[in-house]
Amino acid sequence: MENLHKIKQDICDIGQRIYNRQFAAANDGNITVRVSENEVLCTPTLHCKGFLKPDDIALVDMTGKQISGRKKRSSEALLHLEIYKQRDDIRSVVHCHPPHATAFAIAREPIPQCILPEVEVFLGDVPITKYETPGGQAFADTIIPYVNKTNVMILANHGTVSYGETVEQAYWWTEILDSYCRMLMLAKQLGNVSFLNEEKSRELLELKQQWGYADPRNTPDFKDCDICANDIFRESWADTGVERRAFPAPPPIKTSSPAAASSAPQGVDEAALVKAITDEVIRRMGS
Repeated sequence: MENLHKIKQDICDIGQRIYNRQFAAANDGNITVRVSENEVLCTPTLHCKGFLKPDDIALVDMTGKQISGRKKRSSEALLHLEIYKQRDDIRSVVHCHPPHATAFAIAREPIPQCILPEVEVFLGDVPITKYETPGGQAFADTIIPYVNKTNVMILANHGTVSYGETVEQAYWWTEILDSYCRMLMLAKQLGNVSFLNEEKSRELLELKQQWGYADPRNTPDFKDCDICANDIFRESWADTGVERRAFPAPPPIKTSSPAAASSAPQGVDEAALVKAITDEVIRRMGS
């Protein structure tokens, strides 16, 4: 049996960290932890996350119905519940409005890849969802196309949502993302954003796999993708209004096999083939 009071205290601690980092103004944001197959602890609505007490945390079922708690559960609990329904491995979800990442949500600017090692290892490609009015099931459904390929998302014109095995891990992804977005803005002001090359980018993907962090770029489905070009979620851009405006596209990096590196058939000397074709053209011109 899980120690519910300890988990509630953990939620309060993360709420204070979110508030101290200015990731949630006033009553912004919400935090949940799944404690059983059908029970989820949830922060209350209209309550500042920086001043939560364990007694403030509500308990809801997987439909969103409140089971216990003296304060009403968050109005955006359905978003969290949808993540739990889609991902059996997830035990906690954190939603808030970190200012730098939320700026990308408002601009609908894709998060550049292959720049900062920590982001490549811990986050990977970060999608931006389609906008929907917060609170209802339609809003919760916006995460479905992306939830199995990432542990952090940007919610268009709204904020971020991240999730993990513990409430602290779920919060980490948000903190890493916002810190990265701030660095990108500062580098942009300096006038240059430098990308990692293919060799170093692949080293990070290998390290990520060794550490047990999933990344679609390490799966057969995306073996031929451009690992630095946001290829994992690019097909969603037209529907979500995402477009590169502030940051340039990275230099092209394509996976290519030795057999595909040459257009000539295997076993054929390209130089000899070119010479033979040239000789034949000259012969015909002279005939």
